Amino acid sequence: MEIRGERECQDCGTRWSYYETGSVSCPECGSLHSVGVDDDRKLHTTQSVEFDLTEARERFETEPEDEALQSVAETVRAYQRKRGFVDAGALRDLDDEYLVAGELRHVADLVDRSFDASDDEEWYLLRLLQGDTKGRPEPADVPVSLREARGLAAADAVREYRRDLRDWLDANGVEPDRATTQVFASLDERAKRLRALEGDVPPREADALVEALREVVAYVRDGDEVALSRAQDRLTDD
Repeated sequence: MEIRGERECQDCGTRWSYYETGSVSCPECGSLHSVGVDDDRKLHTTQSVEFDLTEARERFETEPEDEALQSVAETVRAYQRKRGFVDAGALRDLDDEYLVAGELRHVADLVDRSFDASDDEEWYLLRLLQGDTKGRPEPADVPVSLREARGLAAADAVREYRRDLRDWLDANGVEPDRATTQVFASLDERAKRLRALEGDVPPREADALVEALREVVAYVRDGDEVALSRAQDRLTDD
């Protein structure tokens, strides 16, 4: 939604940025009586949120695994509910942290439904629980039994990003050209296919979808024509 970012408390006069706090309540006195004081409304779809897995990791040491896995899923869902991709009018990248979060949620679900998780599956789960501090795992590192988690995370991320991207284009009066429209259609169709397959595709295919999205964004936001060409190539490669 398009909102005024600068707010003023009507009780104590404190001013703050909604873009930073994500709240209309006064950070000083807690009052809900505040008004927007700037004239410039900007599209804003995200909140200030930290992807903190500390508690989730600790629960693996103190609780039964099924309860710990449920905690992981809840932590990720709470994080993703607050995450968007337009910050005070600026279109953000689809970052690895968001992708790791989505993959972790699906991996936790798969491991929770497994009667006897393998050592590789347990290792990969613990690897994702580090957040993105060690970088996103390479496609070759994904156990075959968990590859659908990678695929579903990619499809989910593309769907959510495309929603914000459409709003951003509308807010800025940008009409995609024919080549971009074709890439968008291919992205949406690939993501739809991934969900229909329940994510069960080679991890490199899932990653190619993410990279194609990032590259077409580099074109519509930054005018990088070479990136558009790379996106088209990725989506035509079988």
